[in-house]
Amino acid sequence: MAEVTEEKKADADLKRVHTYPLIRHSDMNDEMKTEAMELCVTACEKFASNNENAAKMIKDTMDKKFGASWHAVVGEGYGFEITHEVKNLLYMFFGGNMAIILWKCS
Repeated sequence: MAEVTEEKKADADLKRVHTYPLIRHSDMNDEMKTEAMELCVTACEKFASNNENAAKMIKDTMDKKFGASWHAVVGEGYGFEITHEVKNLLYMFFGGNMAIILWKCS
């Protein structure tokens, strides 16, 4: 009986999906971080089936609002190593396994 309970608990842990934005790492100030997070959520909801369009929307909006040279990657199951300007990086998850990385470099 104890084995069945532990097995159900393990299954529940595996199926846990984050329906809220989960910031993994950010060195942005709080105001910029909040605006960027909201923008990422909006773009991912608007373009749920097209990650490329979501990334383009994020990049274009950040370029207009905070100056040029922003980059965005939206997708699942990727790794990265980047160089960025200090105080201009956001790495977050949304909707389970959707990852968004947003950074500025000149």
